[in-house]
Amino acid sequence: MEDLLNRLDIPYRNIKLYRRALTHTSYANEAGVESYERLEYLGDAVLELIMSEYLYKNTEEPEGKMTKLRSYYVCENALYEYSILLGLNEELLLGNGELERDGKHNRAIVADIFESFIGAMFLDIGIEQVKSFIYKNIIPLIENKSLEFINDYKSILQELVQTDKKSLEYVIVNESGPAHEKEFSVVVKIDDIVYGSGVAHSKKEAEQLAAKDALQKAQDGNSL
Repeated sequence: MEDLLNRLDIPYRNIKLYRRALTHTSYANEAGVESYERLEYLGDAVLELIMSEYLYKNTEEPEGKMTKLRSYYVCENALYEYSILLGLNEELLLGNGELERDGKHNRAIVADIFESFIGAMFLDIGIEQVKSFIYKNIIPLIENKSLEFINDYKSILQELVQTDKKSLEYVIVNESGPAHEKEFSVVVKIDDIVYGSGVAHSKKEAEQLAAKDALQKAQDGNSL
């Protein structure tokens, strides 16, 4: 943990907070310690505030567009990428079952720990240090458009379909997993024909992946 914090140049005071931020419920239950869930709740709010301020100060977009942009930058896919790039997942504390299921690359878990890590940092060294961390490590990714998650596949597909006045529908075809970590399988239908599918830990993300699948097939020569 110390190596991670030093590598990320975080002037930490309470290392226990960061260890808790990377403690999954599976490990917490086995070891009798607190998991990252409460810190995740806090970090979610802190991250939303910082991203909102960034968009307000650095764009001239109206409220609706800023809300949409912010949703791109804090969606599950984005948070997962942040965690992987920073190496947070390598420090995850997981129970035996999650370790066997390769929990260090589980999209939902790895996305969660970015928010819990932000929550820990906020409690430990304050909002200004968190802002510095975000502006140093995350904002360049956004400004360079170097991550795929900035694309809103659903909106692109909607525009294409509206041009031909076709109907568009997203349908959940399967739900699996425990309540706290459900997995949704979604298909996208155009004029009642399935054109794409996606699987994720939220309905919205699964719909985005289904739309992406449909668009990729269209690029490969299949008409929508």
